[in-house]
Amino acid sequence: MRPTFARFALVSLTALALASCFGAPQATAPAAEPVAPQPDPYARMMDDLRILSADDMAGRAIGTPGNEAARNYIVGRLEAMGIAAPAMGRLQPFEATVNGRDGATRTFNGVNVLGVIPGTRVSDRYIVLTAHYDHEGVKDGQIYNGADDNASGVATMLEIAARLKAAPPEHSVLIVALDGEERGLLGARHFVEAPPMPLTAIAINLNYDMTARAESDNKLWVTGTYQHPNLRPLLEPIPANGAISLAFGKDTPEDKGADNWVMASDHGAFHRAGLPFLYFGVNYHPDYHQPTDDFERITPSVFISVTELAWSAFQNIDRSLSR
Repeated sequence: MRPTFARFALVSLTALALASCFGAPQATAPAAEPVAPQPDPYARMMDDLRILSADDMAGRAIGTPGNEAARNYIVGRLEAMGIAAPAMGRLQPFEATVNGRDGATRTFNGVNVLGVIPGTRVSDRYIVLTAHYDHEGVKDGQIYNGADDNASGVATMLEIAARLKAAPPEHSVLIVALDGEERGLLGARHFVEAPPMPLTAIAINLNYDMTARAESDNKLWVTGTYQHPNLRPLLEPIPANGAISLAFGKDTPEDKGADNWVMASDHGAFHRAGLPFLYFGVNYHPDYHQPTDDFERITPSVFISVTELAWSAFQNIDRSLSR
């Protein structure tokens, strides 16, 4: 067999040499397939913030058409995600009378929006996620769009809801978009007065209010671990995300005035009712409660990092609660 192989090899080499001399076509690599652009995983979250803080929402003040438009949008998002309404229904209307600083009495009609995701391990205990969707409305002809306060918190909550719908939590979760926060935590106060389940079934309230800017300190503040020190070890191991890290505080007796956030947002109503709570929010910025709190002024990287930290915090809490 050796001589035959040698003759075959000689003929083959000769043929290859001749082909090379006469310019025989050479094999070429196939053209690379075009790479399809990958979808932006945060595009929906950004859209939620942009839409809720657009001029046509007219600042979302409680009882106004803009507030109703924002509410309808949130309802549509929950239904598009397939998140069911609790037994009491999707909407929780309320009426509240408020005595203003000017001595005038005003009555507000608001509506909370609810959705429920059943838990896989502890279905009869609820983690209540809240974010208020109302804002200041229109004052002196200027629209207070409230992009960071609090279209951002609602968008963060909706992002967490979408993830929980895709991968159900261990505890049941109630998603609550609250109304009337800017008029004195009205929706949250009504919720704890007329909850869709017994208050004893609520394990904790996680409240999101202002999640898209942090230029003053690059912190996502967590308020409530002074009142509930058992929760801090669940969150301390969470590493920074991008430039943003968790900070604990604004809840001690030493924190006075605007630096004490225990009653600063809707979690205050849960705290007053004796329920565990944690508040997640960025620090004040120059556009807080100004007509300049617009979508164009948010920091997308901060918004993404804050939402990821809030998601990690939820996961740690959901896994760690015994009941």
